[in-house]
This record gives sequence, C-alpha cells and structure tokens, in this order.
Amino acid sequence: MRVVFAGTPEFAVPSFLAVACSPRVELVGVMTRPDRSSGRGRKVRFSPVKLQALEQGIPVCQPETLTTPDAREWFARLMPDLLVVVAYGMLFPAEFLEIPRQGCFNVHASLLPRWRGAAPIQRAIEAGDQVTGVSLMRISAGLDAGPLLATRSVAMGSRETGGSLHDTLSFQGGKLLSDNLEGLMSGSLRETEQDDARATHAPKLSRSECPVDWNHPAIRLERKVRAFSPWPGTTADFGETVMKIHKVRVVEGSASAVPGEVLVADRSGIVIQTLDDALVMDTLQKPGGRVMSAAEYLNGRPLSPGTVLPSSTRVAPCT
Repeated sequence: MRVVFAGTPEFAVPSFLAVACSPRVELVGVMTRPDRSSGRGRKVRFSPVKLQALEQGIPVCQPETLTTPDAREWFARLMPDLLVVVAYGMLFPAEFLEIPRQGCFNVHASLLPRWRGAAPIQRAIEAGDQVTGVSLMRISAGLDAGPLLATRSVAMGSRETGGSLHDTLSFQGGKLLSDNLEGLMSGSLRETEQDDARATHAPKLSRSECPVDWNHPAIRLERKVRAFSPWPGTTADFGETVMKIHKVRVVEGSASAVPGEVLVADRSGIVIQTLDDALVMDTLQKPGGRVMSAAEYLNGRPLSPGTVLPSSTRVAPCT
C-alpha cells in the first residue's frame, strides 16, 4: 500500500519508523516543515523526520504552505492510498484529504477529545491530569476532531516533566500506529465519534507564559515548572536578573507572609511564599549560565528572608 508520511519533530520519528518498517507499506513520500536556521551560526538544520527520510532514500517535500497548487500536485502525483500525519505542524486542506484512497489519519498526543491543539503534553501536566495517552484518529475538517480508531493510556507520575512525557508518548504513538497499521490499510478499524462537549483546548506554548506569578497556588506553579521543562521554561524575577527555574517542591507556607516573600534562603534551598503554600527552589539557571543549586546561587548573590520578589513579566533569555 502506497503511504505518504507527514511529520516534523523528534516526537514523530517512532511513528515514521513504524510505517517505514512495515513490510506491507511502500513509503512513497515524506512531507515535513521547511528547514530552519538556528544557533549562533544560524546553521541550517533538517527536521528529525527529514533526516530519517533522507537516510532511507525517500522523496521529501517541504512546502512553506499547503494552500498553493505545487504541494497538492506533488502529493497527488504520488497516488497515495494512505496519509499518516504525526506532529506535522500544518493543517491539511480538504483538497488534500480527498486524495488518499484509504483515508488520512493522525496520531495525537492526548486521549481525545481532551487536549485538542498544539500543546497537549504540557497542558495535561499543567492541569494536573493523572492519566493521558495517545490517540489514532481519522483526520477531518475540525482541529483534532475526527473520529477515533484506537487509543493507548499512560499514567503520569508526580514528577513528570514536559520532556519526559514527550519521550513516553512519542514511543507509545509509534507503538499505537504499528499495532493498528494493518487495520488502517484494510479499513477494518471501528470508528467512534468524539464527544465535542468534553473537548478541551491545548493552546500553543508561548514564552510570554514563562514568568511566575506568586499570587497563584503553589501546586499550580509546581505543575507549570514541570510542564514547561525543558521548553519554554519557567522564570522568576530575582531583582538583579531573571532566573530560569528548573526544579521546585511544594512545602507548607506561612500564614503571615505575602506572595513572593522569601521565607528561607540557605543551603537547604530558597523557599518562597505563594498564594497558599510555598515553593522550594532546588535548581536555577541564570541567563547564559549553567544550571546550579540554590546554595550555589546564594554563594554569589545573598538573598535575605523577608525580601519580596515581584510577579514580573520579564522573561529570561536562557532556554
């Protein structure tokens, strides 16, 4: 069966390999986002999916947009029976979806209809979900709203980060696709419509969300630190500089302290009052510097108990 795979980041690689390694699939083309320059030297970097495709000699298409005839004509010339999409980064117009004989399918990093959208992994941690997973769905006109064909659930640990959950769901997405690829090709999988009334939206992450607001509950901030690790990170204004916060713990706060007030600043950590409880800053990072313990930070920048840190909109440049 002739298949086109559309995907871009590392998350999509296990799913790409599930398709590429199937003995019943002829992977006739790969669609991925255009190459981008990054780093100090502005070096052009290929997407992880493109690197895999080039290694296996599979034709690659990298359109800037899907609204021009060129991309659709390239896609149509391949005469695909099936389109598989995993974290591609662009929505396919209806004229693309009509081409594959057997249909178009997507692996999404949540248990739909919960967390439709761009950042389901981070939003699940941020919301305090205890279970998440991956979903295999038929692509429709709506955002992640097509009928479901299969799911795999994953329990979330209390120390789960955006990075660790990304890796887990990436692997599970590949396994889900591998287990159901035969059913996709034969059309034997049962489809279940999503309940739109239960849908939640997972908006794209933004660096404007990085700063800590000490007027929020401690558990909410702790989840945010974990959800936004490693990117875009969570930052706090320490006066002279904005620090990126890597690891925190929730502890009992002080009823007489105000949000942002430093309760403790010694080798055991930096303890800061929030709306209810307090957060212990275990590891931090200054712009352009290395990750350090709270004790190391205090060696060069003493911080006195009673100091009130502002809830700022300043964002640290370190990523």
